[in-house]
Amino acid sequence: QVQLVESGGGLVQAGGSLRLSCAASGTTGSTYAMGWFRQAPGKERMFVAAISFSGGITYYGASVKGRVTISRDNARNTVYLQMDSLKPEDTAVYYCAAAHSTVVYTIERMYAFWGQGTQVTVSS
Repeated sequence: QVQLVESGGGLVQAGGSLRLSCAASGTTGSTYAMGWFRQAPGKERMFVAAISFSGGITYYGASVKGRVTISRDNARNTVYLQMDSLKPEDTAVYYCAAAHSTVVYTIERMYAFWGQGTQVTVSS
């Protein structure tokens, strides 16, 4: 029932910025924590950021802390990931995910709903 669609990916030079968006449907009237994960070719999916339903609690993966900011606009059913000071190692497909819970999760198995992903490529 829940559908998530990511957008905003693209090609950016090292040190540049991107803002990813995740449009959610089927979540109105329910409480969902949201998260962002990424997966590079040949590597496992890893945690990037997560945010509580109210937006008051956020978590970040160690590799991106200080360089990314997660936020959400529940009126628009949209979650954002602002990424700054991008590095080539940030190159990956970025996925948003939703968990029907007031608890904020940092591990992917706790998220039941996933988008198709958006490609981010950072050139050196």
